[in-house]
Parts: sequence; C-alpha cells; structure tokens
Amino acid sequence: MSEKRERPEPEPIRFYGTTWVDHSGGYLLRRIALGLGALLLAAAGAWVLRLAYEGSTFADGGVIGVLLVVALAVSSSMAFSRTLTDYTREPGEARSDDAAMRPVKMIGFLGVLLAYAARSLVEAPGEKLRRAEYDRAVARYERRGAARAARRGNPAARRGSGRSGRRR
Repeated sequence: MSEKRERPEPEPIRFYGTTWVDHSGGYLLRRIALGLGALLLAAAGAWVLRLAYEGSTFADGGVIGVLLVVALAVSSSMAFSRTLTDYTREPGEARSDDAAMRPVKMIGFLGVLLAYAARSLVEAPGEKLRRAEYDRAVARYERRGAARAARRGNPAARRGSGRSGRRR
C-alpha cells in the first residue's frame, strides 16, 4: 500500500496565476500594467473625492471641509501602511483589529491602491509570502522523498546491520 505523493503546487495570486514562481508568461509586463492601473484608479478616486469635497464646502464650508480632508488623509495613510504590512505578514498571523480596519480601508481606498502600486514595483503583491510557503512545502516534499528512498526494499535482506554472516 504505497502512497504516491505529488509535488506541491504553488497557490495562484490574483491577476498573476502561478507565473510568479518562475516569472514567466508576461509576469513583468503584468506587474507594470497592474501597478499603473492601480495608480490610474487612485487618480480617478482622488478626482471623485475632490468633487465630493467641493460639494461639501459649497454647501457649508469651514470646519466641515477641514474635518473631511483630515478624515480622508488619516484613513488613507492608515490603509496604506496596513496594506503594505499585510503583504509581508504570515497568513496565520491574525490581528485582533482586522475586522475593525475594513471600514478604514474602504474610506482610505486611495491608500490601498497606492500600496498596491508601490508593492508592484518590487514584486507581485503577496508573492513573498506565497514563495516562502511554497518553498517550505517543496522542501518538506523532498525530505519525505529522501526518507522514503532510504526505507525501500526488504529490511531483512539488508547487510551490514551489525550481524556477521547470514542466519542459518
């Protein structure tokens, strides 16, 4: 009853599939295009926020406009820093305030988009974590293969296990 294990498969990353493993299939072009796309979306979002700001200052002005700008700036900066650290954080490491950060990330969507674009300059967002996980799985697979190869055959037929000669 021998169990044949297959080599571990890499987990796909959204928009990249498994091309991150060997950087094939237009990986670099895709990284550049997605980074530029994130920057364009951030610019469009900033334009929409500008329209919203002008509408709020036209209606009331003064303190409301300042509070709106401060709230958007703070939430965008928090979303930026949190998103960048999420790309390097182990998947099992759950923070206690992950659920509380969802609204902040939604309001600070500019920060999320800018963090995605910044990470795309270095690698596919999340690639470092997936690569470490994949490398560990491959190393485990190879260790098990080496141990399995050492155990092959009939142990009774082996020589040199401390006995001299054959049994009679």
